[in-house]
Amino acid sequence: MNKFICTLALSLTLGGLTYAQKGGDIKVAIDLTNVKDDKVQVTVIPDPVKTATVTYFIPKTVPGTYSADNYGTFIEGLKAYDKKGKELTVTQPDVNSWKIEDAKKLAKITYLVNDSYDNEKEKEDPIFSPAGTNIDAGKNFMLNTHGFVGYFEGKTETPYTVTVTHPAELWGATSMTDSNASNTVDEFKTSRYHELTEFPVMYSKPDYTTFTADGMEIIIAVYSPTGKVKAADVTPMLEKTMRAQKKFLGPINSNKKYAVLIYLSEMGDNDANGFGALEHPTCTTVVMPEIMDIEELAENFKDIVSHEFFHIVTPLSVHSKEIQYFDFNNPKMSEHLWMYEGITEYFANLFQINQGLIDEEAFYNRMAEKIAHSRKYNDTMPFTVMSKNVLEAGYKDQYNNVYEKGALIAMCLDITLREQSNGKRGILSLMSELSKTYGNNKPFNDSELFDKITSITYPAVGEFFKTYVSGNTPIPYEQFFAKMGVTEAKTSKTGNPFLINMQEPTITVDRATKTILLRPDLEPNAFFKTLGIQKNDALLEINGTAYNLDNIYDLITLSIGWKGGEDISVKIKHDGKEQVVKGKIVLPSEEVNTWKGTDASKTELRNAWLKG
Repeated sequence: MNKFICTLALSLTLGGLTYAQKGGDIKVAIDLTNVKDDKVQVTVIPDPVKTATVTYFIPKTVPGTYSADNYGTFIEGLKAYDKKGKELTVTQPDVNSWKIEDAKKLAKITYLVNDSYDNEKEKEDPIFSPAGTNIDAGKNFMLNTHGFVGYFEGKTETPYTVTVTHPAELWGATSMTDSNASNTVDEFKTSRYHELTEFPVMYSKPDYTTFTADGMEIIIAVYSPTGKVKAADVTPMLEKTMRAQKKFLGPINSNKKYAVLIYLSEMGDNDANGFGALEHPTCTTVVMPEIMDIEELAENFKDIVSHEFFHIVTPLSVHSKEIQYFDFNNPKMSEHLWMYEGITEYFANLFQINQGLIDEEAFYNRMAEKIAHSRKYNDTMPFTVMSKNVLEAGYKDQYNNVYEKGALIAMCLDITLREQSNGKRGILSLMSELSKTYGNNKPFNDSELFDKITSITYPAVGEFFKTYVSGNTPIPYEQFFAKMGVTEAKTSKTGNPFLINMQEPTITVDRATKTILLRPDLEPNAFFKTLGIQKNDALLEINGTAYNLDNIYDLITLSIGWKGGEDISVKIKHDGKEQVVKGKIVLPSEEVNTWKGTDASKTELRNAWLKG
């Protein structure tokens, strides 16, 4: 800090940063103390520019989202200056780029940043909240760095030094190392732009826990607007989960620090409404509704965070050149989403049975759900083709299948490896071998991966890829399960009053009045029958809170945490007359397909698959 002040006294100060074009890095200043009109000022000082013009880019898309989000639309008033403070000419070829003339004189650029959370409800296709940005002065700043900081043309491999000035009462949760001891200024250094975008920072009043798992320091930071949820409330579940994950992975991961940044939304018009998480090599950003019951939140975090945490295997340790040299504004997508997302999602389920967090029945139920969900997508579209073209029309609506069929591809590959090796090898050992062959900084050629995997495993694996991953043949799951002595079965599960299998709604809406109605074409389930609520009845209030089209999502989210036997009061309108019905919650039961281990002769092989 002292060295920085001394430099200020000797040099020309430009927007909070000292201009000294010695080369070597790009300096960025982000000011969180002088927020005006809900906008944050950013100042960028480049290393020396040697061309007549230079273009500054804000990402169109970022790794892990697989969508065109155009972060440049949140940038206002970008200006470029020489070292005397004279403005240089700037034009904007498109929403994500700014061309600067007479660039050899460029000393700095400045601009304002709007946040994405404010307009999520206004956009037809909003930015996924965990990849978005929040500016709530004095309370919370979600700095997904790709939304605040861009890159100069040809300079993505240049180091960055980012200085964040913030109120003393706000603390920045991140897996980066702050090299400034001040409680109002943080300084972060990264080796290149891609690395910077993998390090989000969440500023809020400190609420965090830390623990160490097998040599890795883990930070759990929570922002809860009302203070309802504390980091200590969700840490026990996350600690248990992440310790089990580290044990499952063994030596495959060597990260020394990991951060989980949890933002809880009040779900208002100017708040986050896209729930889930976004992975980074040493961090996960999570956005969930604050309204949820704490136990239900913790249970959701177990599945969400475990998926994101496993991304330290792929794409961190095993990835293609498309990932290593990601083009943020003209992205070339890899054909291996089956691995980046599919294997990761499969691991997030497999480790839970492997480490005793769930039993066989629960694991099979999860795989059965994925099979059912996957059949809502195009089952004959080659997965590699979908992956390569996922940003294009006709393919992007298939993306969510990476979490369904992608995980099932990984499961069937795992089964094939176990069968071929008589239980001695599986998908975890395969990924360990690949991480040793490639690693963080050695990408593979997209077109060579299948041949590489086949060469270190078995011909049957190559045939599997050819037929079911790059080919258009639907996977015959019953045949793969049979290899492990598992056959199809039926089971019942507790359902949700408003969603059949958490997919099909049991309610509808009168668009003219925004009133929520029980569907007239479905028999009321046990929840409604117990309360005497009939087809086409209007649901006006539940437990004293009014609901309609505007907050119907709040109702469904709240219902996920309901437990059988709890008291409930529902205000309805039946045949034009309002009345209040009271009773106990009875959750509906649903019969679903599942799988069951039935062949005792394959018990040893099945145990090697699930618990080896």
